[in-house]
Amino acid sequence: MSIAVLGAGAFGTALAVSLARKGPVTLWARGAEQVHEMAESRENARRLPGVKLPETLTVTSDIETALSAETLLLAMPMQQMAGFLQAHAEALAGKTLVSCAKGIDLATGQGPTGLIRAHVAGARAAVLTGPSFAADIARGLPTALTLACTDHSEELQAELSTPTLRLYRTTDTTGAELGGALKNVYAIAAGTVIGAGLGESARAALMTRSFAEMQRIALALGARPETLSGLSGFGDLVLTCTSAQSRNFRLGRAIGSGEGFDPSITVEGVATAKALDRLARERGIETPIAAMVRALTEEKIGVSEAMQSLLARPLKEE
Repeated sequence: MSIAVLGAGAFGTALAVSLARKGPVTLWARGAEQVHEMAESRENARRLPGVKLPETLTVTSDIETALSAETLLLAMPMQQMAGFLQAHAEALAGKTLVSCAKGIDLATGQGPTGLIRAHVAGARAAVLTGPSFAADIARGLPTALTLACTDHSEELQAELSTPTLRLYRTTDTTGAELGGALKNVYAIAAGTVIGAGLGESARAALMTRSFAEMQRIALALGARPETLSGLSGFGDLVLTCTSAQSRNFRLGRAIGSGEGFDPSITVEGVATAKALDRLARERGIETPIAAMVRALTEEKIGVSEAMQSLLARPLKEE
């Protein structure tokens, strides 16, 4: 099968590089200037510097060329996905569409597979998610991810696996996409804890209670508990809550320390916190940490107030 990666950010480029080590892959970027730079230098210096693009990787800004592939990896920000799917619905019809985005659509409250099914006729919707940083994948460091698809996905699993990128499959698309989306919210909280100097014990407690919230939300929305305990849930939570490579963690650390943060950097957890808090209120699901993250990112409360609010909650059984 032919493969194209749509989106030449760090993660999309890393996936394209990894897959191109097996065979031909197309990487699509919006800007012709960026494509020209990458084609000339054989490097995505803007997003993934220091990583050479294999000769088997073709870079293009021609969307029609990219959409001719049979399997398309959608490596774009979650809040841009619905518009992209609507704009190219006819060309995408009947294709295998693998979302690499982690988030919840603000306008509809849907995850990526819901958007794919809503906008593209006959598409096979899948999710690729889990604990991974672009630089690790691109450098060929061992990485394991979850591939979620409701149908029999052994063929797709083999197609997208590489010697250093190991995929585990599941049919629980709801659990996989929720795990990948929700952990971003809690990574902001973990970063805030560290930025505010509250200590490692506080971070451990925060991560544990965050995982309880993730499970509570996901199960209420129809996910399977074992999915949240796997790579796309617990695994991704651990990675993003403990590493400064995570943009969500870095934003939280900036909030906690009172430092500025580059507004041009996409931080999916901000929009997800808003969507999640709204969804939880509608469903009557208790999510105090997510609510505090939304309030912090919207500058409605300060770090000290958020901490006191969480610590003052009634004592309960674990």
